[in-house]
Amino acid sequence: MSVGELQHLDYLTENELMGMDTFIHRIDSTEVIYQPRRKRAKLIGKYLMGDLLGEGSYGKVKEMLDSDTLCRRAVKILKKKKLRRIPNGEANVKKEIQLLRRLQHKNVIHLVDVLYNEEKQKMYMVMEYCVCGMQEMLDSVPEKRFPVFQAHGYFLQLLDGLEYLHSQGIVHKDIKPGNLLLTTDGALKISDLGVAEALHPFAEDDTCRTSQGSPAFQPPEIANGLDTFSGFKVDIWSAGVTLYNITTSLYPFEGDNIYKLFENIGKGDYSVPEECGPALSDLLQGMLEYDPVKRFSIQHIRQHNWVRKKHPPTEPPVPIPASAESRDVWRSMTVVPYLEDLHGYSEENEDDFYNPEDEIIYTQDFTMPGRHPHTTSLCERDRRARTQGFCEPVRGLVICSGF
Repeated sequence: MSVGELQHLDYLTENELMGMDTFIHRIDSTEVIYQPRRKRAKLIGKYLMGDLLGEGSYGKVKEMLDSDTLCRRAVKILKKKKLRRIPNGEANVKKEIQLLRRLQHKNVIHLVDVLYNEEKQKMYMVMEYCVCGMQEMLDSVPEKRFPVFQAHGYFLQLLDGLEYLHSQGIVHKDIKPGNLLLTTDGALKISDLGVAEALHPFAEDDTCRTSQGSPAFQPPEIANGLDTFSGFKVDIWSAGVTLYNITTSLYPFEGDNIYKLFENIGKGDYSVPEECGPALSDLLQGMLEYDPVKRFSIQHIRQHNWVRKKHPPTEPPVPIPASAESRDVWRSMTVVPYLEDLHGYSEENEDDFYNPEDEIIYTQDFTMPGRHPHTTSLCERDRRARTQGFCEPVRGLVICSGF
Protein backbone atom coordinates (compact mmCIF):
# COMPACT_ATOMS: atom_id res chain seq x y z
CA MET A 1 0.00 0.00 0.00
CA SER A 2 1.38 3.40 -1.02
CA VAL A 3 1.68 6.49 1.15
CA GLY A 4 -1.07 8.15 -0.81
CA GLU A 5 -3.47 5.31 -0.18
CA LEU A 6 -2.68 5.37 3.54
CA GLN A 7 -3.64 9.06 3.73
CA HIS A 8 -7.20 8.27 2.61
CA LEU A 9 -7.82 5.63 5.31
CA ASP A 10 -10.19 6.48 8.14
CA TYR A 11 -9.00 5.62 11.67
CA LEU A 12 -11.10 5.03 14.76
CA THR A 13 -10.83 7.65 17.46
CA GLU A 14 -9.95 6.62 21.03
CA ASN A 15 -13.53 7.24 22.21
CA GLU A 16 -14.96 5.10 19.41
CA LEU A 17 -12.50 2.33 20.24
CA MET A 18 -13.35 2.35 23.94
CA GLY A 19 -17.05 2.10 23.15
CA MET A 20 -16.73 -1.06 21.12
CA ASP A 21 -17.33 -4.39 22.84
CA THR A 22 -16.14 -6.53 19.99
CA PHE A 23 -12.54 -6.72 21.13
CA ILE A 24 -12.25 -7.89 24.77
CA HIS A 25 -15.21 -8.36 27.07
CA ARG A 26 -15.88 -10.13 30.35
CA ILE A 27 -17.94 -13.30 30.64
CA ASP A 28 -19.24 -15.08 33.69
CA SER A 29 -17.37 -18.20 34.81
CA THR A 30 -20.60 -20.22 34.51
CA GLU A 31 -20.55 -19.53 30.78
CA VAL A 32 -17.17 -21.19 30.35
CA ILE A 33 -17.68 -24.67 28.96
CA TYR A 34 -14.80 -27.05 29.60
CA GLN A 35 -14.43 -29.67 26.93
CA PRO A 36 -12.18 -32.47 28.25
CA ARG A 37 -9.52 -33.58 25.86
CA ARG A 38 -10.17 -37.00 24.42
CA LYS A 39 -7.76 -39.51 25.84
CA ARG A 40 -5.40 -40.83 23.19
CA ALA A 41 -4.20 -44.40 23.26
CA LYS A 42 -0.51 -45.09 23.80
CA LEU A 43 1.04 -48.52 23.50
CA ILE A 44 4.33 -49.40 25.16
CA GLY A 45 5.20 -52.70 23.60
CA LYS A 46 2.11 -54.87 24.13
CA TYR A 47 0.84 -52.75 27.03
CA LEU A 48 -1.85 -50.07 26.72
CA MET A 49 -1.19 -47.13 29.05
CA GLY A 50 -3.79 -45.83 31.52
CA ASP A 51 -3.90 -42.96 34.00
CA LEU A 52 -1.50 -41.98 36.76
CA LEU A 53 -1.83 -44.03 39.95
CA GLY A 54 0.82 -42.28 42.03
CA GLU A 55 4.25 -40.72 42.04
CA GLY A 56 7.29 -41.45 44.18
CA SER A 57 10.86 -40.24 44.46
CA TYR A 58 11.98 -42.59 41.69
CA GLY A 59 9.24 -41.97 39.15
CA LYS A 60 5.57 -42.16 38.20
CA VAL A 61 3.32 -45.21 38.51
CA LYS A 62 0.57 -45.66 35.94
CA GLU A 63 -2.04 -48.27 35.19
CA MET A 64 -1.58 -50.57 32.20
CA LEU A 65 -3.48 -53.26 30.32
CA ASP A 66 -1.74 -56.30 28.87
CA SER A 67 -3.15 -56.51 25.34
CA ASP A 68 -2.36 -60.24 25.13
CA THR A 69 -3.89 -61.45 28.39
CA LEU A 70 -6.15 -58.42 29.18
CA CYS A 71 -4.69 -58.45 32.70
CA ARG A 72 -4.61 -55.21 34.65
CA ARG A 73 -1.05 -54.09 35.44
CA ALA A 74 0.83 -51.21 37.06
CA VAL A 75 4.00 -49.75 35.59
CA LYS A 76 6.75 -47.83 37.31
CA ILE A 77 8.21 -45.35 34.81
CA LEU A 78 11.84 -44.48 35.53
CA LYS A 79 13.93 -41.86 33.76
CA LYS A 80 17.66 -42.42 33.68
CA LYS A 81 18.35 -38.69 34.07
CA LYS A 82 16.29 -38.57 37.28
CA LEU A 83 17.88 -41.73 38.70
CA ARG A 84 21.33 -40.22 38.31
CA ARG A 85 20.32 -37.34 40.60
CA ILE A 86 19.24 -39.73 43.39
CA PRO A 87 22.02 -41.21 45.57
CA ASN A 88 22.42 -44.89 44.56
CA GLY A 89 19.35 -44.46 42.34
CA GLU A 90 20.47 -46.54 39.37
CA ALA A 91 22.08 -49.19 41.59
CA ASN A 92 18.94 -49.55 43.72
CA VAL A 93 16.69 -50.00 40.68
CA LYS A 94 19.03 -52.55 39.14
CA LYS A 95 19.18 -54.44 42.43
CA GLU A 96 15.38 -54.38 42.83
CA ILE A 97 14.89 -55.84 39.36
CA GLN A 98 17.42 -58.60 40.01
CA LEU A 99 15.73 -59.50 43.31
CA LEU A 100 12.15 -59.40 42.03
CA ARG A 101 12.98 -61.60 39.06
CA ARG A 102 13.91 -64.47 41.36
CA LEU A 103 11.01 -64.08 43.80
CA GLN A 104 7.62 -65.76 43.53
CA HIS A 105 5.28 -65.52 46.51
CA LYS A 106 1.65 -64.53 47.04
CA ASN A 107 2.65 -61.79 49.51
CA VAL A 108 5.55 -60.30 47.54
CA ILE A 109 4.90 -58.00 44.59
CA HIS A 110 5.38 -59.78 41.27
CA LEU A 111 7.54 -58.25 38.52
CA VAL A 112 5.86 -59.08 35.21
CA ASP A 113 8.11 -57.41 32.65
CA VAL A 114 10.91 -54.87 32.21
CA LEU A 115 10.95 -52.67 29.10
CA TYR A 116 13.65 -50.27 27.95
CA ASN A 117 13.60 -47.35 25.57
CA GLU A 118 17.17 -46.35 24.77
CA GLU A 119 16.13 -43.33 22.69
CA LYS A 120 14.08 -41.75 25.51
CA GLN A 121 16.30 -43.19 28.26
CA LYS A 122 13.26 -44.62 30.03
CA MET A 123 12.70 -47.88 31.87
CA TYR A 124 9.29 -49.44 32.47
CA MET A 125 8.89 -51.89 35.34
CA VAL A 126 5.58 -53.70 34.75
CA MET A 127 4.19 -55.07 38.01
CA GLU A 128 1.04 -56.88 39.10
CA TYR A 129 -1.75 -54.41 39.80
CA CYS A 130 -2.56 -53.45 43.37
CA VAL A 131 -5.66 -51.39 43.96
CA CYS A 132 -4.43 -49.47 47.00
CA GLY A 133 -1.62 -48.96 49.50
CA MET A 134 -1.97 -49.61 53.21
CA GLN A 135 -0.85 -46.08 54.08
CA GLU A 136 -3.51 -44.65 51.79
CA MET A 137 -6.17 -46.68 53.60
CA LEU A 138 -4.96 -45.48 57.00
CA ASP A 139 -4.97 -41.86 55.86
CA SER A 140 -8.54 -42.17 54.57
CA VAL A 141 -10.13 -42.62 58.01
CA PRO A 142 -10.11 -40.22 60.99
CA GLU A 143 -8.84 -42.93 63.38
CA LYS A 144 -5.73 -43.56 61.23
CA ARG A 145 -5.76 -47.23 62.28
CA PHE A 146 -7.35 -50.57 61.45
CA PRO A 147 -9.75 -52.56 63.63
CA VAL A 148 -7.89 -55.34 65.45
CA PHE A 149 -9.30 -58.15 63.28
CA GLN A 150 -8.31 -56.33 60.07
CA ALA A 151 -4.83 -55.47 61.35
CA HIS A 152 -4.43 -59.11 62.44
CA GLY A 153 -5.25 -60.38 58.94
CA TYR A 154 -2.79 -58.03 57.28
CA PHE A 155 -0.09 -58.83 59.84
CA LEU A 156 -0.36 -62.57 59.18
CA GLN A 157 0.19 -61.93 55.47
CA LEU A 158 3.14 -59.66 56.25
CA LEU A 159 4.65 -62.48 58.30
CA ASP A 160 4.22 -64.93 55.41
CA GLY A 161 5.88 -62.59 52.93
CA LEU A 162 8.68 -61.66 55.31
CA GLU A 163 9.39 -65.29 56.15
CA TYR A 164 9.65 -66.07 52.43
CA LEU A 165 12.07 -63.18 51.82
CA HIS A 166 14.28 -64.32 54.71
CA SER A 167 14.19 -67.91 53.43
CA GLN A 168 15.60 -66.55 50.16
CA GLY A 169 18.38 -64.73 52.02
CA ILE A 170 16.84 -61.29 51.41
CA VAL A 171 16.61 -58.52 54.02
CA HIS A 172 13.99 -55.95 53.04
CA LYS A 173 15.23 -53.13 55.35
CA ASP A 174 12.23 -50.86 54.71
CA ILE A 175 9.08 -52.56 55.99
CA LYS A 176 6.37 -49.93 56.63
CA PRO A 177 2.70 -49.33 55.66
CA GLY A 178 3.79 -47.24 52.67
CA ASN A 179 5.50 -50.28 51.13
CA LEU A 180 2.62 -52.69 51.73
CA LEU A 181 0.12 -52.82 48.87
CA LEU A 182 -3.28 -54.50 48.65
CA THR A 183 -5.08 -56.20 45.78
CA THR A 184 -8.82 -56.08 45.14
CA ASP A 185 -9.29 -59.36 47.02
CA GLY A 186 -7.41 -58.13 50.11
CA ALA A 187 -4.08 -59.83 49.47
CA LEU A 188 -1.12 -57.96 50.94
CA LYS A 189 1.98 -57.48 48.79
CA ILE A 190 5.39 -56.44 50.11
CA SER A 191 6.80 -53.98 47.59
CA ASP A 192 9.73 -51.62 47.01
CA LEU A 193 12.86 -53.72 47.37
CA GLY A 194 15.09 -50.84 46.27
CA VAL A 195 17.09 -50.80 49.53
CA ALA A 196 16.86 -54.55 50.18
CA GLU A 197 19.99 -56.68 50.52
CA ALA A 198 20.58 -60.18 49.25
CA LEU A 199 22.88 -62.07 51.59
CA HIS A 200 25.72 -64.11 50.18
CA PRO A 201 24.53 -67.71 49.54
CA PHE A 202 27.29 -69.05 51.79
CA ALA A 203 27.12 -66.34 54.45
CA GLU A 204 27.37 -67.69 57.98
CA ASP A 205 24.64 -65.40 59.30
CA ASP A 206 22.44 -62.41 58.37
CA THR A 207 24.97 -59.71 59.25
CA CYS A 208 24.46 -56.42 57.35
CA ARG A 209 26.45 -53.20 57.31
CA THR A 210 24.28 -50.62 55.54
CA SER A 211 20.71 -49.39 55.85
CA GLN A 212 18.74 -46.80 53.88
CA GLY A 213 15.29 -47.45 55.38
CA SER A 214 12.76 -44.94 56.68
CA PRO A 215 14.01 -43.36 59.95
CA ALA A 216 10.87 -43.91 62.06
CA PHE A 217 11.04 -47.67 61.40
CA GLN A 218 14.74 -48.16 62.17
CA PRO A 219 15.89 -50.16 65.24
CA PRO A 220 18.22 -48.90 68.02
CA GLU A 221 21.27 -50.66 66.59
CA ILE A 222 21.00 -48.55 63.42
CA ALA A 223 20.00 -45.38 65.28
CA ASN A 224 23.09 -45.78 67.47
CA GLY A 225 25.34 -46.21 64.42
CA LEU A 226 26.59 -49.78 64.95
CA ASP A 227 28.89 -51.02 62.19
CA THR A 228 27.16 -54.40 61.85
CA PHE A 229 23.72 -55.69 62.77
CA SER A 230 21.35 -58.60 62.18
CA GLY A 231 19.39 -57.94 58.98
CA PHE A 232 16.49 -60.23 59.84
CA LYS A 233 16.03 -58.60 63.26
CA VAL A 234 15.91 -55.18 61.54
CA ASP A 235 12.89 -56.41 59.54
CA ILE A 236 11.30 -57.79 62.73
CA TRP A 237 11.66 -54.39 64.40
CA SER A 238 10.20 -52.57 61.36
CA ALA A 239 7.30 -55.03 61.27
CA GLY A 240 6.75 -54.34 64.98
CA VAL A 241 6.62 -50.56 64.39
CA THR A 242 4.20 -51.23 61.51
CA LEU A 243 1.93 -53.34 63.74
CA TYR A 244 2.12 -50.67 66.46
CA ASN A 245 1.13 -48.00 63.94
CA ILE A 246 -1.78 -49.80 62.25
CA THR A 247 -3.36 -50.76 65.59
CA THR A 248 -2.85 -47.50 67.52
CA SER A 249 -2.36 -44.80 64.80
CA LEU A 250 0.78 -43.81 66.74
CA TYR A 251 4.52 -44.46 66.49
CA PRO A 252 6.54 -45.87 69.40
CA PHE A 253 9.23 -43.23 68.82
CA GLU A 254 8.88 -39.69 67.54
CA GLY A 255 11.08 -36.61 67.21
CA ASP A 256 10.97 -33.07 65.83
CA ASN A 257 13.78 -33.95 63.45
CA ILE A 258 15.72 -37.03 62.42
CA TYR A 259 18.44 -36.40 65.00
CA LYS A 260 15.96 -36.22 67.87
CA LEU A 261 14.09 -39.23 66.47
CA PHE A 262 17.26 -41.35 66.33
CA GLU A 263 18.19 -40.18 69.81
CA ASN A 264 14.84 -41.41 71.16
CA ILE A 265 15.07 -44.70 69.25
CA GLY A 266 18.62 -45.19 70.52
CA LYS A 267 17.43 -44.91 74.12
CA GLY A 268 14.70 -47.48 73.48
CA ASP A 269 12.15 -45.93 75.87
CA TYR A 270 8.54 -46.26 74.67
CA SER A 271 5.13 -47.31 75.97
CA VAL A 272 2.22 -49.30 74.54
CA PRO A 273 -1.28 -47.79 74.91
CA GLU A 274 -3.48 -49.62 77.43
CA GLU A 275 -6.26 -50.16 74.88
CA CYS A 276 -4.01 -52.61 73.03
CA GLY A 277 -4.57 -55.19 75.75
CA PRO A 278 -2.03 -57.53 77.40
CA ALA A 279 -1.63 -59.96 74.48
CA LEU A 280 -0.89 -57.36 71.81
CA SER A 281 1.26 -55.37 74.25
CA ASP A 282 3.39 -58.45 74.94
CA LEU A 283 3.83 -59.12 71.20
CA LEU A 284 4.82 -55.51 70.47
CA GLN A 285 7.30 -55.49 73.34
CA GLY A 286 8.85 -58.71 72.02
CA MET A 287 9.20 -57.33 68.49
CA LEU A 288 10.46 -53.96 69.75
CA GLU A 289 13.00 -55.51 72.11
CA TYR A 290 16.04 -53.26 72.45
CA ASP A 291 18.51 -56.15 72.35
CA PRO A 292 18.33 -57.78 68.88
CA VAL A 293 19.46 -61.11 70.34
CA LYS A 294 16.40 -61.18 72.62
CA ARG A 295 14.07 -59.77 69.94
CA PHE A 296 11.38 -62.16 68.72
CA SER A 297 12.06 -64.29 65.65
CA ILE A 298 9.36 -65.01 63.07
CA GLN A 299 8.93 -68.50 64.52
CA HIS A 300 8.45 -67.02 68.00
CA ILE A 301 5.92 -64.52 66.65
CA ARG A 302 3.90 -67.27 64.97
CA GLN A 303 3.52 -69.07 68.30
CA HIS A 304 2.36 -65.95 70.14
CA ASN A 305 -1.18 -65.96 71.58
CA TRP A 306 -2.23 -62.74 69.81
CA VAL A 307 -1.14 -64.11 66.44
CA ARG A 308 -2.80 -67.51 66.93
CA LYS A 309 -6.03 -66.10 68.34
CA LYS A 310 -9.05 -65.52 66.12
CA HIS A 311 -10.18 -61.90 66.44
CA PRO A 312 -13.90 -61.36 65.72
CA PRO A 313 -14.90 -58.17 63.90
CA THR A 314 -16.19 -55.78 66.56
CA GLU A 315 -16.23 -52.70 64.30
CA PRO A 316 -16.54 -52.10 60.54
CA PRO A 317 -13.35 -52.66 58.50
CA VAL A 318 -11.55 -49.78 56.85
CA PRO A 319 -12.63 -49.90 53.20
CA ILE A 320 -10.50 -49.17 50.17
CA PRO A 321 -10.95 -45.40 49.66
CA ALA A 322 -11.99 -43.69 46.46
CA SER A 323 -9.15 -42.92 44.08
CA ALA A 324 -7.41 -39.63 44.83
CA GLU A 325 -7.63 -38.25 41.29
CA SER A 326 -11.11 -39.17 40.04
CA ARG A 327 -12.77 -39.93 43.40
CA ASP A 328 -13.95 -43.21 41.93
CA VAL A 329 -15.12 -45.44 44.80
CA TRP A 330 -14.89 -48.54 42.60
CA ARG A 331 -11.33 -47.87 41.42
CA SER A 332 -12.45 -48.66 37.89
CA MET A 333 -9.98 -49.37 35.11
CA THR A 334 -8.53 -46.10 33.85
CA VAL A 335 -7.56 -47.85 30.62
CA VAL A 336 -11.19 -47.96 29.38
CA PRO A 337 -11.18 -44.48 27.72
CA TYR A 338 -7.99 -45.42 25.89
CA LEU A 339 -9.58 -48.68 24.75
CA GLU A 340 -12.44 -46.63 23.32
CA ASP A 341 -9.91 -44.52 21.48
CA LEU A 342 -8.45 -47.69 20.00
CA HIS A 343 -11.66 -49.53 19.20
CA GLY A 344 -14.59 -47.13 19.46
CA TYR A 345 -15.00 -46.36 15.76
CA SER A 346 -16.76 -47.78 12.72
CA GLU A 347 -15.16 -49.14 9.56
CA GLU A 348 -16.43 -46.16 7.51
CA ASN A 349 -14.34 -43.58 9.39
CA GLU A 350 -11.50 -45.91 10.27
CA ASP A 351 -8.97 -44.24 7.99
CA ASP A 352 -9.84 -40.73 9.22
CA PHE A 353 -9.89 -41.64 12.91
CA TYR A 354 -6.95 -43.99 13.11
CA ASN A 355 -3.59 -42.35 12.70
CA PRO A 356 -0.81 -44.67 13.91
CA GLU A 357 1.91 -42.07 13.51
CA ASP A 358 0.17 -39.36 15.55
CA GLU A 359 -2.02 -41.20 18.05
CA ILE A 360 -0.48 -44.61 18.71
CA ILE A 361 3.10 -45.00 19.79
CA TYR A 362 4.52 -48.37 18.79
CA THR A 363 7.76 -49.01 20.63
CA GLN A 364 9.67 -51.63 18.69
CA ASP A 365 12.99 -50.72 20.28
CA PHE A 366 12.17 -52.33 23.61
CA THR A 367 13.79 -55.38 25.09
CA MET A 368 10.95 -57.68 26.05
CA PRO A 369 12.04 -61.03 27.51
CA GLY A 370 10.24 -63.97 25.94
CA ARG A 371 8.55 -61.94 23.21
CA HIS A 372 9.22 -62.84 19.58
CA PRO A 373 10.26 -59.81 17.51
CA HIS A 374 7.66 -60.67 14.84
CA THR A 375 4.77 -60.96 17.31
CA THR A 376 2.05 -58.49 16.36
CA SER A 377 0.35 -56.16 18.82
CA LEU A 378 -3.33 -56.19 19.71
CA CYS A 379 -4.32 -53.32 17.44
CA GLU A 380 -2.27 -54.71 14.52
CA ARG A 381 -4.00 -58.06 14.84
CA ASP A 382 -7.30 -56.27 15.32
CA ARG A 383 -7.06 -54.35 12.05
CA ARG A 384 -5.81 -57.42 10.19
CA ALA A 385 -8.66 -59.52 11.52
CA ARG A 386 -11.24 -56.82 10.76
CA THR A 387 -10.24 -56.81 7.10
CA GLN A 388 -10.55 -60.59 7.02
CA GLY A 389 -13.94 -60.59 8.74
CA PHE A 390 -12.93 -62.43 11.91
CA CYS A 391 -13.90 -59.78 14.45
CA GLU A 392 -16.97 -59.19 16.53
CA PRO A 393 -17.12 -55.82 18.30
CA VAL A 394 -18.37 -56.06 21.89
CA ARG A 395 -18.98 -52.78 23.76
CA GLY A 396 -15.99 -51.07 22.18
CA LEU A 397 -13.62 -54.00 22.70
CA VAL A 398 -12.85 -56.09 19.63
CA ILE A 399 -12.60 -59.82 20.29
CA CYS A 400 -10.67 -61.58 17.56
CA SER A 401 -10.42 -65.30 16.87
CA GLY A 402 -6.95 -66.80 17.03
CA PHE A 403 -5.79 -64.79 20.05
